[in-house]
Amino acid sequence: MRLVGNIIWLIFGGLTGAIGWFLAGILWCITIIGIPVGLQCFKFAELSLWPFGKEIVTTSTGGTLILNIIWLLVSGIPLALAHFISGIILTITIVGIPFAKQSFKLATLALMPFGARIVKRY
Repeated sequence: MRLVGNIIWLIFGGLTGAIGWFLAGILWCITIIGIPVGLQCFKFAELSLWPFGKEIVTTSTGGTLILNIIWLLVSGIPLALAHFISGIILTITIVGIPFAKQSFKLATLALMPFGARIVKRY
């Protein structure tokens, strides 16, 4: 069932979300200081392609809080808004509700991505 959900997700919105994360990663990788942030964006671009069967586990430290604030001001708000609007659109139909949940999961991640790990759910 996860495979079918991921394929439908990829066709109806996952690809555009992944492109957004990928472009954010490229922009962050322009500077040497931003490379760790860019690498995190690339991980989340992959999650945006195949979100079903994966969970996000967050841990917070002082360093990640500062990095999350910088991220939020530079790249987080546009990505979060895109995923949030996508989630609202997907909730129009009953069939779209599981996809909207994934979109809202990615919107939350776009607000505070540092200190977050992707864990496979079995």
